[in-house]
Amino acid sequence: MTTDLNLLPLFLAVGQERSFRAAADRLGVTRSAVSQAIRRLEDGLGIALVMRTTRSVHLTEAGERLHAALSRPLGEVAQALEDVAAQDAPHGLLRIAVTSIAQRFLSGPLIASFAAAHPGVTLDVTVTDEEFDIVATGHDAGVRLGEVIAQDMIAIPITGEQREMAVASPAYLAAHGAPAHPRELVRHRCIGWRPAPHLPPYRWEFAEGGVPFDVAVEPQVTTNDLTLMLRTALAGGGITFAPEDVFRPYIDAGELVPLLGDFLPPFPGFFLYFPQRHHMAPKLRALIEHVRRAGVA
Repeated sequence: MTTDLNLLPLFLAVGQERSFRAAADRLGVTRSAVSQAIRRLEDGLGIALVMRTTRSVHLTEAGERLHAALSRPLGEVAQALEDVAAQDAPHGLLRIAVTSIAQRFLSGPLIASFAAAHPGVTLDVTVTDEEFDIVATGHDAGVRLGEVIAQDMIAIPITGEQREMAVASPAYLAAHGAPAHPRELVRHRCIGWRPAPHLPPYRWEFAEGGVPFDVAVEPQVTTNDLTLMLRTALAGGGITFAPEDVFRPYIDAGELVPLLGDFLPPFPGFFLYFPQRHHMAPKLRALIEHVRRAGVA
C-alpha cells in the first residue's frame, strides 16, 4: 500500500477544524481540494476516515485513531522545520485558546505589546470555556486557571492568586438587601455563568472555617458571556459571580458592591500553558518570554 504523505496535513486540518471549509481556509486551498484529498486518502487506505453530513463533519473510529497517531509527530516536524526557517526572528501563526475569565490576558495591553514587539507573528486567539486538548486541536498554547491545567503541561504564571467575588449594584441592594451568608443566595435574583450551552450553570464555590462548599443558585439569567453578566449586574439585574479582576474597576468606582468576602478564599491564578516539546517554535518561545517579562500581577 502506497499513501501520498502530502495528503496527511489536509486530513489533520479536517480533523482539527471538523469542517472542510475551515480546513481549506486555514491551509489556503479550495474546499474541493480538501474534499478530493480526503477521498484519495480513504481510497488508498480502503477505509472511511470522515463522516460527512450537510451540517457537520466527524471522524470515524478509524479516522480518530489515525488523527491521534499523526497529530504529535507531524506537529513536531512542522515546528522543527519552522525553527530552521525562522532563524532568530519569530514569525508565523500562533494559535492560543483562552478562557473568557482570563481578564489580564484578554484586557488588551499584553496582546498589543506582544504584537508590537513581534510583527512577524500573527495571533489567532480563541476565547472558549470548553475543556479540550490543545494539542489535538492544533493550538500552540492556552490560558486557564492553574487548577484545571493537565499535569503533563508546562505552565507559566500570568497572574498571582485570584479570588472569586459576588457583587451587585447599589440599586439592587437597596431594593433587595444583601445576603449575609452564601446559602441566602437562593432567595436572590442571580446572574449565572455556564461554559457551554449543553452544560449546567456553574455552582458558586465558597468556604467557611476552611471547609469548602458550593451553592447551586438558580439564576434568573444564565449566559456564557462574562460581559453580559457584568452589564446586567451594573444595570441592577441581580447578584453575579466571577473573578475579582473582572469587577475591581467597577467596585473602585462605586458601581458594584462586593458581597460575602469572608466566604471567598484565594486560589491559584491564571497560567499560560503549553506541551513540552523538544523543538519549541520561536513564536511560542517569544510569547513565553513576553509573559515572563510582563511579570505576575
